[in-house]
This record gives sequence, C-alpha cells and structure tokens, in this order.
Amino acid sequence: MLLLLAALTIAALVAPVLIRAMGRSAFGLLAIVPAVGFFWVLNLFLSGTFADGGSLLFVMEWMPAAHLNLEFRMDSLAGLFSLIILGVGALVLFYCWGYFDSNPRRLSIFGAQMVAFAMAMFGLVTSDNFLLMYIFWEITSVLSFLLVGYYGERASSRRSAGQALMVTTLGGLAMLVGIILLGRQTGIWRLSEIAPFDGIAQTPHITAAIVLILAGALTKSAIAPGHFWLPGAMAAPTPVSAYLHSAAMVKAGIYLVARLAPDFNVVTTWHLVVIPLGLFTMLMAGWMALRQKDLKLVLAYGTVSQLGFITSVVAVGSREAMLAGLALTFAHSLFKATLFMIVGAIDHTTGTRDLRELSGLGRKQPFVTALAMISALSMAGMPPLFGFVAKESVLEAVMHEDLLVGMPRNLMLVAIVVGSALTMAYSLRFLYGAFATKPADHESGGGTSEAVAKMHSIGPRLWIAPLILTACTVGFGVYPLPLSNAITTHLDNVLPLAPGEESIYLALWHGFTIPLLLSIVIIVGGVALHWQRDIIAKAQFEEPALGSADAAYDSVLDYLRTISLRLTASTQRGSLAVNLGIIFSVLIALPMVVLVLGDRPDVRMVLWDSPWQALASAIIIVAAITATRMDNRLSGVILVGVTGYALAVIFALQGAPDLALTQTLVETVLMVIFMLVLRKLPTSTEWSPGAKANRIRAWLSIAVGLSVTVVTMFAINARSQVPIATFIPDLAQDIGHGANAVNVLLVDLRAWDTFGEVSVLVIAATGVASLIYRTRSFNRSSRRPTLTVTGRRWLAAGVETERAQNRSLMVDVATRILFPSMIALSLYFFFAGHNAPGGGFAGGLVAALAFTLRYVAGGRAELEEALPVDAGRILGTGLILSAAAAIWPMFLGHPPLTSWYDSVDLPLIGNMSLPSALLFDAGVYLIVVGLMMHILSSLGGQLDQEEEMRKQRARDRARSMARAAERRKAMSTTGTTGTTGTEGDK
Repeated sequence: MLLLLAALTIAALVAPVLIRAMGRSAFGLLAIVPAVGFFWVLNLFLSGTFADGGSLLFVMEWMPAAHLNLEFRMDSLAGLFSLIILGVGALVLFYCWGYFDSNPRRLSIFGAQMVAFAMAMFGLVTSDNFLLMYIFWEITSVLSFLLVGYYGERASSRRSAGQALMVTTLGGLAMLVGIILLGRQTGIWRLSEIAPFDGIAQTPHITAAIVLILAGALTKSAIAPGHFWLPGAMAAPTPVSAYLHSAAMVKAGIYLVARLAPDFNVVTTWHLVVIPLGLFTMLMAGWMALRQKDLKLVLAYGTVSQLGFITSVVAVGSREAMLAGLALTFAHSLFKATLFMIVGAIDHTTGTRDLRELSGLGRKQPFVTALAMISALSMAGMPPLFGFVAKESVLEAVMHEDLLVGMPRNLMLVAIVVGSALTMAYSLRFLYGAFATKPADHESGGGTSEAVAKMHSIGPRLWIAPLILTACTVGFGVYPLPLSNAITTHLDNVLPLAPGEESIYLALWHGFTIPLLLSIVIIVGGVALHWQRDIIAKAQFEEPALGSADAAYDSVLDYLRTISLRLTASTQRGSLAVNLGIIFSVLIALPMVVLVLGDRPDVRMVLWDSPWQALASAIIIVAAITATRMDNRLSGVILVGVTGYALAVIFALQGAPDLALTQTLVETVLMVIFMLVLRKLPTSTEWSPGAKANRIRAWLSIAVGLSVTVVTMFAINARSQVPIATFIPDLAQDIGHGANAVNVLLVDLRAWDTFGEVSVLVIAATGVASLIYRTRSFNRSSRRPTLTVTGRRWLAAGVETERAQNRSLMVDVATRILFPSMIALSLYFFFAGHNAPGGGFAGGLVAALAFTLRYVAGGRAELEEALPVDAGRILGTGLILSAAAAIWPMFLGHPPLTSWYDSVDLPLIGNMSLPSALLFDAGVYLIVVGLMMHILSSLGGQLDQEEEMRKQRARDRARSMARAAERRKAMSTTGTTGTTGTEGDK
C-alpha cells in the first residue's frame, strides 16, 4: 500500500521529465503505474484479503499527542474506491496520449498533476487518521484548481479554477472543524474507531460535528447549494473532466458518506441533512441539464444530478442501500468517464461541442456512436446494462427500507423516479444532440453539418479507453456477480447479516417486480420528456426559479471585497505614523486592562546580578534616546546597532554565550544591509516633526516601554510550574547527544520550527532579489573560480574596474588575511556547535560576513570571484539538505527528524561527534550564506551595476554633447570663412 503510494508520487515527480523527453507517448508509460496498482488491489479482493474484516495497515507514530500519526488502512471500502481511482486513472492517462496534439511546456506539468491527483485520491481513501485524510482532501482541491486552470490565459478558466478551489476549500475547512469537534467529544481520531464506539447519538454536540463534516463531503461532491462549481470546472481539458469530475474527486464526498453512514445514521441529523439535499440536487440538476447547449455541460449537470442520487442512497446507511449506492457509484464512474472521453474526442476532431453545430456524426462515426449510446443508455437505466442493474437495486432497497418509514420513504421513492425520468431525458438529449442527423430546419442546417463534414477521424488512442469502460458496463450488466461479491465483502465487514437473514446481491433479472414496473415508468417518462422537448424548452425559465448559485457566489465575493476595502480604508490611512500609533496603543491598552482586571501574582524584582549589566543597560538607554534625536540616517543606524551589541553583552553576562554570539553576528549583518540600503537614500531625513508631534511620540514610547516591562514582570512572576528550561540540557544530552542545548533545540528537538524559519529566509531572499531586479532574471550561471594574475593586488578580481583601481592596498591586505580566518572560524562554529557555542546559523553568519568583507574590499567583481555559484542554488541546496534530514528517517520506518549519533577519532583532532542533525545544520548554514549572497548581489552588486550604467550614460551624453558642440563650432567656422571669401571676390 505504502509502496504504491510512493510509486505514484515518484511517477508524478518524473512525469515532467518523461513528457518533455518522450512527448505525448509518455502518458502511456505513466498509465502503467496506476494500472499495476489496479490489478494489485483487484488481486487483494480475489485472494480474500478483505474477508472477515481483513485489511492492510501501516502506522508510523508522529506527534501522537496532536493525533498526527501517519496511519494508512486498506480495507474493503478503500479497496472498492481504489479500483475506481486507479482503473479509471490509468485509462484517462492513456487517453491523454491521443487527446493532446502538441507538447507545450505546460503539458508536462499537467501530466505530473494528473498522476499526483491519483496519488492524493489513493492516499485519501486509504488514510485511517482523520487529520491525515483531511490533508489529502485539501491536496485534491489544490490539484483540481491547477488542472481546471490549465488554460490560464483564459479568464473563464481562471475564474472556474478559483471558484472550485474556494467552494471545496471552504467546505474542507468546515469539515476540519467538525473532525476536531468529533475528536474532542468522543476521542475518535481514526475512521476505524467509529464502529466500535457506543453511544454516538448521545455524544454532546454531535449534530454540529455531523453538519460540519457533511459540509466538506457535500461540497466536494457538488451537492446543492455548493453544486455550481462543477459545471464551471468544465473549462478544464476533457481528461480532467473525465477523471476528476466524474470518477475520482467528486467521489471523495461519496466515499466519506459511505464510510460514516453505517454508524452515523442513528443520529437524526444525518438523514435530515444528506437525503433532502441529495434528492433536491438530483431533481434540480436533471432539469437544468435539459436546457444546456454544450455537450460537456449536459454531462456536467447530469453528473451533479447523479451525485445527488448516489449520495442520498448511500446516506441511508443500511446494507441494502449501501449495496445499491456502491453499485451506482461504479456504474456512474464507468458510463460518465466514457461519455466525457467521447465528448473530448468529438471536440478534438470537429472543433466544437455545441449540439446546435453537430449533425450526421452518427453516420460518419458509427463505432464511437455505439460506445456513446451504450454508456448513455446505461446512465438512463436501460437493460441489460449495469446502470439498469444498479438503478433497480436502488428502487428495491428504498421500497423495503426499514430506516425510512412512511412518508419519507414514499417521498424519496417519488423523487428517485422523477429524477431518473429526467436522467433518461437528458441522456436522449445528449445522444440526439451529438449523433443524430437533424432535419433541414435545425440550427445545424440538417444533413451533415459543416463541423462534422470537415472532421478528421477519431484514432484508436481516443476510443480504446472508452471501449474498455463500455465493455465493463455491458459485462457487469449481464454478469454483475463479481462486483456484487466485492461489495458484499465490504457489507459483511461493516453491516453483518443477522441470524437467519439472507444476503442480497446484484442481478440483471429478479423477475416481474414493482422495481421493474417503476423502471418501465421511468423509461416511458424520459422518452416522453425528450419527445416533447420543445414544450419542455418553453417551460424552462430564462433565469433559474430559485436564483443562480453562480451569481450568488459572485455577489458574496463582491460583498466581502467591499467590506474589505472599507475596513482597510478606515484602518490603513496611508500614514505609517498613524498605523504604528494604533498598533502601539492597542499594545498598551489591552494587556494593561487585562492585568488590572485579572489576578496579579506577587512580584519579585532584582535590578541586576552584576554592575556590568547595569552599565550595558545604561548604554542601551543612552544610545536609544540619542538615536531618536539624530537627523543623519547613518548615525541613527549606528546608534541602533550599539543597542544590539550592548544587548549581546547582557546575554553573555547572563550565561547565554550562544545567544550573545548570534546577536552580535546578526547585528553586524543588519548593519551591513542598512549600509547597502542607505547608499540610495539621502544622508539626512527630509522631514522633521513639530514639537507637539515629538511630545506625542515620546509619551507613546514611554507608555509602550513601561507597559511591556510591567506585563513582562508579572508574567515572569506568574510561573507556577517548574520551567521546561530546567530539563532542556538533559534532554539535549540524552536525545540529541549534544552539550549545547540551544543548538540541539534548534536542529533536533524543535527542528520543525527551524525548518519553517529557514523556509521563510529562502522566501525573504527571493523577495529581496525580486524587488531589486524587478522583471529581470536574477539567476546567474555558476562556474569554476578563475585565477587572475593581479600583480601588486592581493585579491582575486582584476584591476580593470574603476573601483578596483581606486581601492586601498591596506584594505586588500586586511581582507586577504582575514577572509581565510573567518571561513575557518565559520567551519569551526559549524562543527563545534553541537557541544559548544556555534552551530549552522552562527557559522553561516560568519561565512556571510567573510564574503561581505570581500565585497566591501573589491566590489561586485570580487564577490563574483569569491563565490562563483548562483545564490539561488545555494539556497535550494540548503533547503533540500534540511528537508532530507527531516524526511529520510521515514523511509527507515521512523518518525520525521529522528536523530542518530556516532563519533569518530580523527588524526590530530581527536574524537569528533557526528549527529545526524549535522545534515540539518548544514542546510541552515547554506541557507544563511545563500541569503547573504542574494542580498549582496542585489542590494550590492546590482545597484553597483545600475550606478555604473548611470555614470556611463552620463559620460556618453557628455561625449555626445561635446561632439555636437564641436560640429556646431566647425560648421560655424566653415560658414564664416565662406562668407568672407565671397565678399573678397565681390
């Protein structure tokens, strides 16, 4: 199970490379992975693995206190849905081989996203942990957004993708709240724990939990009122519609309902929410399908109708209803995926899906027409196809359902009959609109329409996948026993038979029964609706009777946008001083009010442990006050830096050398960055506030400082338990095998926090470079360093630049001496950091300062020679190393970031510790260096280059002006000479 999940993940990762290298034929190769998975799951059913409650389990503990263990469970229900996900997925991937004509760059990403979607859906149905399932749930929403937005240059595609993401993600967030509420009330965090739990109906707040969970399930399966995103998603390429929106993604909600229904149907809320919404969706979407002109939209609204039908049946939760609902789920996946692929073939070969432009296609493509006819009639419930078998089982189950007594059962039966008649009608509409030869007065012009006449043939790669699915539709219709046995295996596990009760099964013929009579009524009613389609068209409203959900969605977004603009306009006045004043006022008022109104502990204060701390504090106070009086920007930055260095002294005096070292290095790096920025700003501030504004600022700063000090003082004295810091050194030694508790905490005990922070550093570095380079690329080719003979110069860069010619020899010598020492110190901090002050962060900062020194000495050219590697590659390598340290223990069956330890004896050095966290620390080291290189390249080198270009343009303008003046002078001299000669002649 986990191997298949990994195989799908790897296939998704290599898909772009394969498609770029092999072209569209790579889709056939990618289809092998889900195909192998399909046959593996099929073999599990044939071998009886799922009999008697059997399942495959994989459990990896990770943050069990937060219920985030990686728990996968392949049971009978997960196996049934895996057959749909993997089987249809393999066929749709093969279909992509024939569907796409060219191989644009985005097609390779499309292939990766399709395979990744199969992986996410497989992970969703096999997840036993509720929260893990939710993660896969949201991954499918994101991938759906990307796939629907394939044609990103079209506004309609972008809107449809955003709409699908917004609706399904909103439902998913509601479901997450429901999962947490259910877990908190019952202690159930695994799907497998629901069945053994007694008293689910009496659980507090169970109604709220059920409604919230169903919000996610029903929006995912396009149940009203969240149905409108699915027709809009038809903007995606047809393979996406055939897979995500008919066979896979929309089945996620049905899967969750099927998983929960046998246990949750005892709660009254369950039936009251799901069944009415499902039946309403079936009727509404079936009626709307009768007015669509686009073949894809006919199928889309038909899909919404069928999803409502399936959901309402599965939600009943009984053995008979579950058999019928799951059979209907398989039938729908078979015929709807087929019909979408056939529509894609029609669109691919004729250039249109508009049924008003199609006529005579049936005579020109009889084979494809036969495939479409079989699948459409299965959708309509015609014998001897599997759709008929499934629909008859639904009618039989509802008629004799003990969980639906009296009027609810009758109303449900009537709704199903009416909805099925509408299904018959829009199935005929689809067949007639796509394949019939229309009369002369038809909009297509009658006969063979122009689009059909000019179409090219439909190749095998476009009809092989529909042929296989159609064969299954016919085969399971004539002989449904294999699928019936697979579903029954699941029913025996979750809804075992009572003593003496006979097992139900799927069959084509049950004799002359009332369900057969109802099927005849459905067929006759649907034919009548299609026959009188002109009358039905007149009965259709121009605007939906209940309003447009799509328009309502736009109205809600516009309303929220208006509120957002008004709120922003009222709080963000465009003045930095006002914004900061509001923030600081809240910081003063809120904590102090809570402190005054709440309980306050006794306070014990010690001003200082050492007079040196008082001296450092006095320096901070004096420097801070002086900085507020400075108009010179550089002086202000230096004074602020003094406060940072003095704070490092306090850290050192308090016994925190690691913090003191890091503070000193960070303050130095910040000073360098400020210096780089200040080069482009005026020397002094241009605005000087008045005396009144200064007084307000002064009192505000005093109030902030006082309130923060008071709140901190009470917070420190409010401690009632032994601080965790007491145990950290022992934990660092026992778990991380390191004496430096700070470094072990960063790269081992709390490494997830550090990984998030270094990821932010990568984003920040990229953002800084993007701001400076704007639309230009800031990548540069990495290369080997070149050895340049520089004569009397001590650095690597040549003397051809103006800056190199004017630099100081003393600076050259100092940099040449200090740079190797700083790099050596950097490496020492890196390797010693696990047991002594230092670590990857401190080492990276020292290395960054070393390269900064090279830049200060020699400029942009010197920086290029010092480290001729693209900063983005350094950042990427660091992030990969940190991620690898987090992930690779999982492949050994351990939780992420599990640490190992070893030590080696090195000559001349002695015993050296080698914790596995060193790999994580190496990533941090490279990220810090890459960040600084990005800053030096952008704020330093790029600005230098722009300044050089500006100077060069000024010199070129000066030369041009000088040459123009010389030409004017020459012309003036020539003109004067000519005039004099003429006068002499006269």
